[in-house]
Amino acid sequence: MTLIKRKSIEAEAFVSDERTARSSRPTYKPRFAPVTFSEMGGVRYLHFGTPWVQGAMRLSKPDRIELEYAQQMMAWLLFMRAPKHVVQLGLGTGSLTKFSHRHFSRTQVTAVELNPAVVVAARTMFSLPDDSRRLKVLEADAWDFVTDTANHGMVDVLQVDLYDATARGPVHDTPAFYKACRATLREPGVLTTNLFGDHDSYPKNIRRLRQAFDNRVIEFPEVHDGNVIALAFNGPLLSVEWKDVEARAKVVEAATGLPAKRWVKQLRSANGDGGPVLTI
Repeated sequence: MTLIKRKSIEAEAFVSDERTARSSRPTYKPRFAPVTFSEMGGVRYLHFGTPWVQGAMRLSKPDRIELEYAQQMMAWLLFMRAPKHVVQLGLGTGSLTKFSHRHFSRTQVTAVELNPAVVVAARTMFSLPDDSRRLKVLEADAWDFVTDTANHGMVDVLQVDLYDATARGPVHDTPAFYKACRATLREPGVLTTNLFGDHDSYPKNIRRLRQAFDNRVIEFPEVHDGNVIALAFNGPLLSVEWKDVEARAKVVEAATGLPAKRWVKQLRSANGDGGPVLTI
């Protein structure tokens, strides 16, 4: 396993305080929140120095997606087969990245993570494989990735889960960010994003997401921890009968073990069942 050198972690983890940088004894403040862990009931959790959970892995099933909201991030499977390139913004424990890498043998999987300590934690504590021909972890800012024109039109599925230590709202939530996310997608392409339903960041985020994607957005009901997963669509208009989505869900569930049949019920209930056809 190739780990980031200790020196580079320390260099990236601390930045000089501008108010004291010129003094003989400059002080330093952390650039990133500390990466911490807990375990309970056979599940290992990732934290950023707070009680808020940033990801989880069941020790007996390291390739399983443990948390319900993270499972819902894979709901693009109801609408897209055989993606060429899946990108995860915000690595966390790497559960989504591991899952895609394992189940889609012809898919390029890329994760973008700013904090080098999170990358080390994912590989040493949460069984994320090393980089390979099909798997790349980029130490970069999600904003830089989506605004880089070299990435525009190159992604089939974009999964966005960007939270800081307080886990109360995405760290990137501007209209420009969501428009740039859409620009990375091929046609057709799907974005899934994790929002926080019971926080005041939610209304502006769902509004800006809808604006960026011309209102082509559907949402899951809020899960017990407050997370709301939204799906946004790029490319040609999608018009599909719900019975066909249900048939697809059976295939997905059998192949992956994900609760895809429940997803269909949740999506229909949360988005005002307008009849037998979903048009988005």
